[in-house]
Amino acid sequence: MMIVRHLKELYGYRNLIWQLAWSEFKLRYKNSILGYFWSLLEPMLMLVVLYVVFSNLMRVQVEYFQLFLLLGIILWNFFSRATTIGMFSIVGKPSMVKKIYFPRDIFVVSSCITALLMSIFESFIFIMFMAFFRVPISINLVYAPFILLFLFILSLGLSLVLSALNVYYRDVQFIWQVLLQIGFFATPVIYTIDIFPENLQKFILLNPIARILTSARDTIIYSSPAKTEDLLFICFSAIIFLLVGYIIFSRLEPRFAEEI
Repeated sequence: MMIVRHLKELYGYRNLIWQLAWSEFKLRYKNSILGYFWSLLEPMLMLVVLYVVFSNLMRVQVEYFQLFLLLGIILWNFFSRATTIGMFSIVGKPSMVKKIYFPRDIFVVSSCITALLMSIFESFIFIMFMAFFRVPISINLVYAPFILLFLFILSLGLSLVLSALNVYYRDVQFIWQVLLQIGFFATPVIYTIDIFPENLQKFILLNPIARILTSARDTIIYSSPAKTEDLLFICFSAIIFLLVGYIIFSRLEPRFAEEI
């Protein structure tokens, strides 16, 4: 009941959340020469490098490998940005945290929305590639919004934990950057999971991001239905991450103003 009441409270601040998210989004490109175009250029540069390495040097044979890579990059970039921007959402706004009272997790939610806006720009490139390669669209695409919603919820829950801990322990930001680099290669962003033995595949799939990437590719690129077990695992993981994140954030929030 407490969580439901808090969700209603956050809904009352929806305009403020959107204003904070949009302001931060514009601020990130304010002094950039390329401006918003960088949102399109960044995943393209990563795609070119990874495609050259894995398709030519390592001889990876995957249908629509360009799309396979690009979708993995876009989804991983969202997760990485959401948690990184969210981690600094409290310590980066000390004056607002100290002087104005409203639910502090508003900053975290708005940061995740900012990351989502950046990913939406990147998705335009992906849509263009889909059209260029004439990838067929099937009814199984209806699974995609739910998969992406679960990714957002999971990222938000983790961002709540990171933002709260970063107020008290500033080493968290350095540790998380290392974990993200490890996670990029430990998650099937640039390779298919079936390159591993079956027993190792089960271990990798304990990572909900791995199941999200696999399910998103199946439904969006390969016109296959998402597996029920994967959807249930992703949904359950997202809810757990959000609940744990909310609990930790709520416990640490009262002393934010003192610690910043």
